[in-house]
Amino acid sequence: MPIPPLPSTHEPMTPSSTPNTHITSPAAPAHGNAPTTNTHHMVTRAKVGIAKPLARMNCHATTTSPIPRSYLHALRDPNWHKAMLDEYNALISNGTWALVPRPANGIDCDETFGPVVKPATIRTVLSLVVTRDCPIHQLDVKNAFLHGQLSEMVFMHQPPGFVDSSHHNYVCHLQRSFLNVQRKFLSAHCNPCKTHVDTESKLGSDADPVSDPTLYHSLAGALQYLTFTRSYISYVVQQICLYMHDPRDPYFSTLKRILRYVRGTINHGLQLHVSSTSQLTAYIDADWDGCPVTRRSTSGYCVFLGDNLLSWSAKRQVTLSRSSAEAEYRGVADVVAETAWLWNLLLELHDPLSTATLVNFDNVSVVYLSTNLVQHQRTKHIEIDIHFVREYVASGQVRVLHVPFRFQYADIFTKGLLTALFLEFRSSLNVRRPPAQTAEEC
Repeated sequence: MPIPPLPSTHEPMTPSSTPNTHITSPAAPAHGNAPTTNTHHMVTRAKVGIAKPLARMNCHATTTSPIPRSYLHALRDPNWHKAMLDEYNALISNGTWALVPRPANGIDCDETFGPVVKPATIRTVLSLVVTRDCPIHQLDVKNAFLHGQLSEMVFMHQPPGFVDSSHHNYVCHLQRSFLNVQRKFLSAHCNPCKTHVDTESKLGSDADPVSDPTLYHSLAGALQYLTFTRSYISYVVQQICLYMHDPRDPYFSTLKRILRYVRGTINHGLQLHVSSTSQLTAYIDADWDGCPVTRRSTSGYCVFLGDNLLSWSAKRQVTLSRSSAEAEYRGVADVVAETAWLWNLLLELHDPLSTATLVNFDNVSVVYLSTNLVQHQRTKHIEIDIHFVREYVASGQVRVLHVPFRFQYADIFTKGLLTALFLEFRSSLNVRRPPAQTAEEC
């Protein structure tokens, strides 16, 4: 069923519509310097003719639309509503969907991967821009996402505020692919917590299934997106995503605890600073035998360029490890591969590294295995990882070092930590509140 474009129902913004108020200081009128008549013995500035300019403030209104706090607020603003209307009409004119009766219930996923840039690439470019004090420009191609034909049967609800009054029970059968970003707002009345994971609890499968798996899947996916800038929640988000196929009540409780923690740190984010060095430094750790069900280990790492965090990972290992050294060495191979990719990326960005990458462990056995060329009986089953790391060490591109447990920042990606240590490691990852702005900067 074809859908006609909607006409605009709002006039352009006028100075009388919800303005922002700005206060400026005009030129103060000159004051006379004539001293006042003595009426008492106290010496004042007025008596001796010292004038202090009186700062006068004028109030004037601008027509800049404030950023709406919700979808309903955006609908009430004429400028935002006009922008939404333009997007809607662009979708209709391109034949993005057709209204059809609602099909039978069902969810089917085929290919879920989209070819997008790696987040580590964006952080690397931003780190170089900040360090070099270079200008950066961001652009977007309007409606470029509407030109891909869909071969699958995909349906969606009609957009809120743009529901066809004569077919309000119909749904949209998508004809073309387009970007759909869902923003989920946390409740303002939930109680924040200091940490995102309970160190005493263990996730298992001996509990009741959740009543709404779709909500669990949706929230877990949103938290995965949040890990792009909040590296320290990667471990617990990875844990709850392991049970997407069969979510249970304890998993949902853990998920809600993460949301409460995020609510308490809503203003925190990853900060990038001017770095005095271009040294590539990595920290790697593994929680051996950490899963109580499968006994598999979780490995995690983080990579810094100078003082700026570029890349991190928290991942359940696919095979069992028979020792803590073996578990950590599997993670070492992953972080060496990541640093090799970053090395080549910096070379392509015309900022090659002149020093070896430092890879830090808190397990002495791993350091010995990476440098000792003698083949051991206990390393036969991880021979590929052994030779892969040794090749980079022998070439001088990687140096392996031992770091005390107190400074092993990768611990935050492999297990739940006590509050004091968690807050310290979180700060070491450059995740902080934004610096306070002065009145002149606001």
